[in-house]
This record gives sequence, structure tokens and C-alpha cells, in this order.
Amino acid sequence: MGTPTLPAERAPVAAHTTDPEHIPHAKGRPEDYGPEMIAARQRYVEHVCGVPLRHVASFSVPPDETRGNIENFTGVAQVPLGIAGPLHVDGEYAQGEFLIPLATTEGSLVASYSRGMKVVNLAGGVRTTVSGGGMQRAPVFVFDSAREARDFVAWVGTQLDAIRAVSEATSHVAKLTHIEPFLSNQFAFLRFNFTTGDAGGQNMVGKATYAAYQWILANHRSVRRAYLESNFATDKKPSWVNVLHPRGKRVTAEATVPHDVLRHHLRVEPEQLAYHWGVANVGAMLSGANNNGLHSANAITALFIATGQDVANVSEGAAATTYVDVTPAGDLYFSITIPSLIVATHGGGTHLATQRECLAMLGCVGKGTVNKLAEIVAGTVLAGELSLAAAISSLEWVTAHERLGRNR
Repeated sequence: MGTPTLPAERAPVAAHTTDPEHIPHAKGRPEDYGPEMIAARQRYVEHVCGVPLRHVASFSVPPDETRGNIENFTGVAQVPLGIAGPLHVDGEYAQGEFLIPLATTEGSLVASYSRGMKVVNLAGGVRTTVSGGGMQRAPVFVFDSAREARDFVAWVGTQLDAIRAVSEATSHVAKLTHIEPFLSNQFAFLRFNFTTGDAGGQNMVGKATYAAYQWILANHRSVRRAYLESNFATDKKPSWVNVLHPRGKRVTAEATVPHDVLRHHLRVEPEQLAYHWGVANVGAMLSGANNNGLHSANAITALFIATGQDVANVSEGAAATTYVDVTPAGDLYFSITIPSLIVATHGGGTHLATQRECLAMLGCVGKGTVNKLAEIVAGTVLAGELSLAAAISSLEWVTAHERLGRNR
């Protein structure tokens, strides 16, 4: 990893990089990630903003390894990292106990997840299931009439082999599974669905769909206008289509907590939590929320930052559906389904030094580990939902934040 770079001594910088009206850069050249150019940007920020970069400019990550992840590299934003757990996961891909790295600035969060994990472990662990997955891009094709749009969709259905060959030729990983057509007015929306291996795959799928899009335009002459993305894939936005049709991984986590464990460690009764869940469902419905969970975004965001995921994809992943029941034996059954969890163990920010170490903690480095990571994330989310639900029901929520989440 090397010794942290400190901002004390900075070498002179060539004249072409010191234009006071522009951020210094060497566009498209390797030296843009070199020490001289980085120092020039740091001095530029200090001059323009009047703020010394004592911490932003101190880092152990090799800047040249961030090429493709960041432009105008100037330093790092360090996020505190805490370890929760261990969490026992009984999945199809993730099996055993895992220490969970959570990068967050919210006090009490790591403690709450650890508390939930302790209870889940006493209940025998969390069972996880990946039930679907894919990555989408959704072009739209515009016609003079609804009838032409309808006929176009029928034609696309006869050309799937050719479209698949063209799109898959752009990648050795992306595989076109199916195209979902949606008709409205004189518009034909085509939602291309791909599998993308261990990568998140948004860029991969964009490239593959673009090849198919060009082939379609060359072979169907009645299209009046077309756009590669119609906003129907709903990239990095919450939407109902991504609740119903997975974007990323659809994964479920479930646990059955014995009533005595729940009473002793979380100070609530199973019936109390089940009743509270029913009331909260009404609140979620009245608010117009697209999920009935409590704070799945907390676990997903903290794990995403720690492991180099595209954090904006929390928009899709946070739409978690919870279900609570009391078993005939009086125990609590608790489950959560994350319909669109976009995770990767290859590509994007997963290769960066600290993010790679966090993935290694989870045993999620190497080919074929993306479903394992999805199951670990889902298990973490369940533990946090259970802990917070109990804290609210037992009236311990505010006091816990006062004790752990205040800088005093």
C-alpha cells in the first residue's frame, strides 16, 4: 500500500497547468495522475478556496490506480470504517460467519447492526436466496402511429437471434436473456435484459444495447426517431418496474427468531413487532413509498462505500419489502426481499486498494463471487431491520442515538 502521501513539499509545476481560471489537468495523458499534477490541483484548491488540504491530500492509494474511476484526482475523502458482526449466513453462495465492513458517519449504526447480527446468530443464522437478476438498458423507438409501433414490436420478436448476436459481440461476458416490449402512444420501449457475470454491468450493457440499437435502425425503416435510453430502465432511480423486474440481483434474507431470544436480547415480544409492522405498512402506503422497510439504505450504502460499489445504485437497492409473522410456536418469522440489488466483485471501484481489502474480508474476490456478496448484503440488511424495528417498538431508539450517535 505504501506510505501515505503528505502535502508538505510540492514540486514546481509546468506553466501550462497553472491557468488560474481552470482546474489544472493534463487531459488524456498519464501524467494527469502523477505527483506534479496532483500537487498543482491541491495548490489550486487551496488558492481558490483558502482551505489547506491537510487530510484530503494525505493518502495511501496509488493515484495511477484510480484512472477510470475519477477525473482530476486531488486526494481522498476518508470515511470511517467500522466492523459489525460476525454474521452467520446460511446461503446458497455465502456460507459461514462473516465480519461486515461498514463505512459510515452515522453514530450507533455499526452497533445496531452488530446487535441485530447477534440475535440472528442466536436464532441459527440468516437464510439467503438469490432468485433472479439482470441488468437493463431501455431504448425507445418513435413511430407515426400506435399501429406502426405495435407492428415494430412484433418484428423485433422475429429478429431476436440476430439482435442477440450483434449485442453479445461487444462483450465476452454480457449475455442477452430477453427483451421486454412496452407500448404506449406511438412509442415502443424495449427493455433489454442481460446477465453480466461478476460486474455490475451498466456500461457493458449500454455498449451491447447500442450495437443492437444501431442494427435495428439499419434494418427497420419506419422508425421516425429513437433514443438509446428512454428513462425506462430507471438507472439510479427508485421505480416500480425495478421492484417487479430485478435490476441487479433479487435476493431474500429470512430468519426465525425464538420468542425467548427476542425478549431477552431485544426486549420485545413477537406479537408486538408483528403488530407494529402492520401499522407501519399503512404509514408506508399513505406516504407513497415504494417499499415497507425501515432503513435498508443504511446497510447497502455503508457496504457499498466499503466495497467499491456504485453508491448511486442504492436508489434501486433500497426498495426492500419486509414480511413479519408469528409462528404457531410463538416465534418471530422475519424476512426481507431486495428486488434490485446492483453489486459487483469485478470492475468499477472494486479494484481500488481499500475496497479490495474489504471485499477480501468477505471472501468476495475472484470469479463467481457476486451472488455471495449479494447474499451477505441481504443478511446485513435483515439484521439492521430487526434491530431498528425492536428499538422503535421498545422505545429505545432515541436513547440509543443519544448515547452513541452524538459528538459530545
